[in-house]
Amino acid sequence: MQIKNTRMFRGFVAVITLALAAGVLGGCAAPATKAVALASHDSFIIPDELINKFKTDTGFYLEGGAKLGDTGELTNKLVLTKDSPVADVVFGIDNTFAGVATANGIIDGELVAIDYADVCFNYDKRWFAKAGLTPPTTWRELTDKKYEGLTVVQNPTTSSTGLAFLFATIGALGEDNWPLWWAKMRDNGLKVTAGWEDAYYIEFTAGGGAGKYPIVLSYSSSPAFTVDAADGDSTTASINSECFRQIEYAGVLKNAKNPEGARALLAFMQTKEFQAAMPGANYVYPIDESVELPEAWAKFAPASASFVDVSGLDFDANRKKWQKQWLEIVQG
Repeated sequence: MQIKNTRMFRGFVAVITLALAAGVLGGCAAPATKAVALASHDSFIIPDELINKFKTDTGFYLEGGAKLGDTGELTNKLVLTKDSPVADVVFGIDNTFAGVATANGIIDGELVAIDYADVCFNYDKRWFAKAGLTPPTTWRELTDKKYEGLTVVQNPTTSSTGLAFLFATIGALGEDNWPLWWAKMRDNGLKVTAGWEDAYYIEFTAGGGAGKYPIVLSYSSSPAFTVDAADGDSTTASINSECFRQIEYAGVLKNAKNPEGARALLAFMQTKEFQAAMPGANYVYPIDESVELPEAWAKFAPASASFVDVSGLDFDANRKKWQKQWLEIVQG
């Protein structure tokens, strides 16, 4: 889970900053702080109405916390500051970095799953129709010469989306064969960008810019946001085969200044109201399966039923090695 290490259609993040006065009132010591600081990856958004509801329901205030980059940067920065954390609670550590958080003891208690996203390829339906070319049904087909020069992906050393898919290829193809697939992709005109936004909004033909690539590494949820108002159909589709399921977690940070408030925020993130807002605000699926998805999601962006089993991969022990191998193969 960039699943998001970024998510699509990032918006301006509204935050509430509470300045708490210290001192004595009526002869009594000042009450404990009610401010709760949140650390997250760059693309996480909590809608204003939920910020206000959290305050009303709990009496705690969500203050402007720290945006710490993508998932990897977020996790590593929290490890470096674990003795004096920059926040009370963290959101956005995913299953590719959860082991780092656990091994370094930065979480008080356990990480709690909040949402998930399926990293899959998307394609431009109109481009393929105009070209008279049958779109691929699996990413394994992208090495075929008929798809030469059509695919853009993200660099797994700088993008959580790209890293998730690298892990998917290793899980699906095995240690011996994944480098061969990537070498074939390189020779088939693969385009690589630093992050998801450049790949989707600039290079992808259906991303709103002047892109030249009709196949992009994105998410199964992405087609819900390319619906043409004229005909009610999505201009893109997701290849929901052998995707990578990116699970995002939240947790109370060890040594937090306000652990009570952090636990209240963690509980709030698990409420149905918060969960129901996740698709619209962050383009991810709520972890609570009883929450109904928006209509466009149900029609155009169902979660993948086919994703790679990566449970046997040791991300933490091999991440740097695999990233280095990928760079040597794809970028020479």
